[in-house]
Order: sequence, then structure tokens, then C-alpha cells
Amino acid sequence: QVQLVESGGGLVQPGGSLRLSCVGSGSIFFSTYPMGWYRQAPGKRREWVATMTGGGSSSYASAVKGRFTISRDNAKNAVYLQMDDLSLEETALYYCNAFVKETYSSTLQDYWGQGTQVTVSS
Repeated sequence: QVQLVESGGGLVQPGGSLRLSCVGSGSIFFSTYPMGWYRQAPGKRREWVATMTGGGSSSYASAVKGRFTISRDNAKNAVYLQMDDLSLEETALYYCNAFVKETYSSTLQDYWGQGTQVTVSS
């Protein structure tokens, strides 16, 4: 069974930085497929933040481009999100996402972590 576990959230002041981590288990195919990050602020819909393909191509939401950096370590089934110059409006629960299949399955599907809270406050 695929599982994603995030870490690295916390409280940061406006303009500060945080680095989120996500490690996957339950599949030997993580390195082949995209992994990324989403976030959901209180009272709002979950929104896409960034994605990196297995080959290392990255894409970002316009709101975070230039301030956030996504990276991967395929040997560890891990994806990271370096967040710089955070603003109050970016307080949210940040979720790791992987579009992958379990080791003994042929079905590709979205998997989600439990989320890690990022709070930007002065």
C-alpha cells in the first residue's frame, strides 16, 4: 500500500523560509512518476503548488514561482519543497501528492499524505 509521509511544517514569520519533505513507501515506481505538493488554506479549496516529473522537470503555480523550489531524491522516494519569502496568505495545510502505482498493481492513481501545517505569522 502506497503511503506518503510529510514533515517540515511549522511556524514561520513573514518573509521566512521552510523546507518540507515527503517520503513515499509501498511502490518501487516512485522515481518513474510525478510527485508534487498541494496546499489548502482554511475555508479554501486545495490548490496545486508544484510538481516534478520522474525525469526532473518541474512546474509551479504562478503564485509561488521564483520563491518555491521543488526537488526530488529518487533513491529515497522523496520529494522536497523549499519555500522562501513566505507570506501570511500562505498559511495552509501542505499535502504531498504522488501519481503512482503500487508495486504489484497496474493501476495508476493519486495518493496523498496526511498534510503538514505551515503557519506564517508575525
